Amino acid sequence: MKALSLHNQAPSPPAHVAIIMDGNGRWAGARGLPRTAGHKHGAESVKRAVRSAVEMGISFLTLYGFSSENWKRPEAEVNDLMGLLRFYLRSEIASLHEQGVRFRVIGERQRLAPDIVALIEDAERQTAANCILTLVIALSYGGRREIARAAQDLVREAQSGVLKPEDIDERSFERHLFTAGIPDPDLLIRTSGEKRISNFLLWQLAYAEFVFIDTLWPDFSKQDFQAAIEEYHARERRYGASGG
Repeated sequence: MKALSLHNQAPSPPAHVAIIMDGNGRWAGARGLPRTAGHKHGAESVKRAVRSAVEMGISFLTLYGFSSENWKRPEAEVNDLMGLLRFYLRSEIASLHEQGVRFRVIGERQRLAPDIVALIEDAERQTAANCILTLVIALSYGGRREIARAAQDLVREAQSGVLKPEDIDERSFERHLFTAGIPDPDLLIRTSGEKRISNFLLWQLAYAEFVFIDTLWPDFSKQDFQAAIEEYHARERRYGASGG
């Protein structure tokens, strides 16, 4: 009976799931609402996704919140997004803390307003000891820029004699990424039916499984999350070790 129980046991969830949250604007447009309404409903989906990740036993959840390219959007929309970010940081960190969630932000935070940076730093300090789930929000983030910054850091180390050029390898490179200390994602989910990664975690997604779903982000549910993980479990992960 014990062997049968083990055989029927559900597989472990992926340790790290990354999500490109896409479709807020289309969700709002389909309802005749301003884009800000889509972003507000998208923030509610963030809360659902975090709760779902905690319930499913996922250890790391990384969400693409605001890309470096998003700065090119109309100023009014950027201001609305920053206002929503401020509201989230002020209103939700206590809830994350109660759930045992560690909060972390990756990206070029120097491009963010000083008060937002202060809120981020306070949230990271407040939740630093939590270990149920690490929630990583990518803000003012671009994968190519992240890689270029890491290369610049390594060049400076080599020029100063801290590191020999021939000693530069994947491990030393990863130490200079925004995600240092975070395992690479096992699964990437993108909502809204788009099938591209949009400059997100270019280094870290090398061996991740990709699942693209048609659901717009404001409608993303725990059932959508579970379905993506079920698809992940149906795949055989080889990490380049064998051919098909």
